[in-house]
Amino acid sequence: MSLLTEPTISTASSSLLPTLTISSRPLNGTLTLLLYLPLPFSRFQIQLLLLSHLRSPDGSCFLTSSDDNTLRLFAPPGTESDAPVAASGHGDGNHESSLFVADSFAANVVMHEGESIHDFCWYPYMSSSDLVTNVFATTTRDHPIHLWDATSGQLRCTYRAYDAMDEITAAFSIAFNPAGTKIFAGYNKCIRLFDLHRPGRDFELYSTVKDKKEGQTGIISAMAFSPFPSGMLALGSYNQTTAIYREDNMELLYFLHGQEGGITHVQFSRDGNYLYTGGRKDPYILCWDVRKSVDCVYKLYRSSENTNQRILFDIDPSGKYLGTGGQDGLVHIYNLQTGQWVSSFEAALDTVNGFSFHPFLPHAVSSSGHRRFVIPDDGNEEFCLTGRENCLSMWTFCCDSMMETDLKNDGSFNNQSESRCLD
Repeated sequence: MSLLTEPTISTASSSLLPTLTISSRPLNGTLTLLLYLPLPFSRFQIQLLLLSHLRSPDGSCFLTSSDDNTLRLFAPPGTESDAPVAASGHGDGNHESSLFVADSFAANVVMHEGESIHDFCWYPYMSSSDLVTNVFATTTRDHPIHLWDATSGQLRCTYRAYDAMDEITAAFSIAFNPAGTKIFAGYNKCIRLFDLHRPGRDFELYSTVKDKKEGQTGIISAMAFSPFPSGMLALGSYNQTTAIYREDNMELLYFLHGQEGGITHVQFSRDGNYLYTGGRKDPYILCWDVRKSVDCVYKLYRSSENTNQRILFDIDPSGKYLGTGGQDGLVHIYNLQTGQWVSSFEAALDTVNGFSFHPFLPHAVSSSGHRRFVIPDDGNEEFCLTGRENCLSMWTFCCDSMMETDLKNDGSFNNQSESRCLD
């Protein structure tokens, strides 16, 4: 196996690895699990930044990426009864004194990449109990696509793309097709398709720009497949456009215009009839009806207009609600049937750059973090973040209470969301 940089694997605990701490900080009376990074940094030094996370398809674990070019895999307690709970605060409403308990553990598997991580994705039929399917793929700067074994942390194989100068070129986005037989990789003005069972440098190349520069230009930065066998593939580009293609022959069907920034995330609804797109420094998630692509259906507000971070959102298993973070530390929940805001809660004290629902349990995970430049008065002093900064948090919620809140919503927040898109 040919590798540019041999990745290093570690499964041992370390004081610098993220630890999972159980907290009883209340969210409408529900239990909260906090996973935080106790990372000190000295004068003029930047602390480790948690960039994003991705829940596994079977819900048993999740991956995180950070700007130390490292992926960490966590397998949290399976049920609430598996984890000890800290005593809650009383009376004064200040629960910080009981925020953490001693019980914690480090990442189960740690994998170091050679450069900054562009994107990563799970095999769609992944099962933690099946050693064959328990894999995920990553793409990093100036490196080929890596396929990792999530059980052992070993590198299984690589998929290499070369440019006209016969040099390795890195993908900016990757995704498995619904059948789990191919890896779709996004590059500048093109898509490459790799056969999952044939690692190496063999691939199919499809240009997104046709004759006379017609087509989708720019870096293909996000992609998503329709969950139903409609054969539709959505590609987002940094030129602020989203295009819908046929999966089998990459035929361009139509364009979607309206995002204010480069596309950073695209996701189909559970029934495959709607597409949700988000952009960099764009305060709105746009909803599109892919059956009639004349205009978007509505806009969902999130606070992201002043950050360059990629902020990921997710749709719950029922397909009724969407959750998204923002730079204000809040997670907003929207009703996708009406486009109306349902509720929100404070997930962190810094930018919430990712939010995802469990595939079948009433759990959700949020990740947060942004860069800080701190110069202490004493040059020898070290600065530590609190547990609610640069952290990964697991939340439990009650579907019935969410529905009740939805019914009682008076629409006061929806002046920021728009029921119809404006020209």
